Amino acid sequence: MKHAAQFVHHEGMTVFADTLTPDDATGKLPVVMIHGGGHSGACYLLTADNRPGWAYRVADAGYPVWLPDWPGCGRSGDVPFADLTGDRVCAALGAVLVEAAAASPSGKVVMMTHSMSGAMGWKLVERNRGVIEKVVAVAPGPPGNIQPAANVVEETDDEVVVEAFGMTLRLSRDRAYAGGMEFVSHKLIGKSTRFPEASLDVYAGHVAGVPPRLLYERQNINNSQLRIEDLAAFRDLPVMVFTGSDDTDHPKDIDQAVVDLLAEAGAAVEFWWLPDRGIDGNGHMLMMEDNSDELADMIIGWVG
Repeated sequence: MKHAAQFVHHEGMTVFADTLTPDDATGKLPVVMIHGGGHSGACYLLTADNRPGWAYRVADAGYPVWLPDWPGCGRSGDVPFADLTGDRVCAALGAVLVEAAAASPSGKVVMMTHSMSGAMGWKLVERNRGVIEKVVAVAPGPPGNIQPAANVVEETDDEVVVEAFGMTLRLSRDRAYAGGMEFVSHKLIGKSTRFPEASLDVYAGHVAGVPPRLLYERQNINNSQLRIEDLAAFRDLPVMVFTGSDDTDHPKDIDQAVVDLLAEAGAAVEFWWLPDRGIDGNGHMLMMEDNSDELADMIIGWVG
């Protein structure tokens, strides 16, 4: 397997992407794995306890893998916070999809999203349907079409205070949000019984701040979350929504609502609620947990 990297530049933003290429060409579709908030593509390279992550598992199964860091995050270049909106992130990530598809014999890719990148992923489908063959959405954020508006406690020129994730979040307009151990424990690990507790401090030290405008949109403050304008883009698209039993912010009904919206749009959507498949205890960071290899194999089997 060759582990390399690539820069993709689009409209003034540069995206860094790790690339994993199997030694032998298999003709399988590239899998573009997009990280969630507070992370980078590295979350797919290593588990919390330093085992090889999903990216290696997928590449070992014969799929080229791309791991982009969002613009303004990880190893992608700095973008002024005022300019770093979900719309612009989608534009840059769309360029990565196109670049990865150009290296595919079929001109198509499989796109994986997780958490906060879920809403970006729905927009990416709308804009880049021609290069997307399948979508794997892991505990995905919903589009603004169905996400309730945020419960705003206070709003000033400098910050917004919202109630979210069972917490009160104070979001600065000009600084990244770093919620510390409270955010990691409550939101990212939550009720999980699968997270390796001995690695909690290591993992928490890996979690980065979330750019303010992106988190503002994720909370759907003032109805700012990315919306799907053309649901017809999802017609006949294979989508798998993949969610664990103990994810604090993704109880079954939350992700079921996403599945229902996509089904109404004509997508070939499947909801893999893990308890229905005999797997309990997984939280939000499924790629970090003790059964990560088993979960990766389930996803690989669905991608086919």
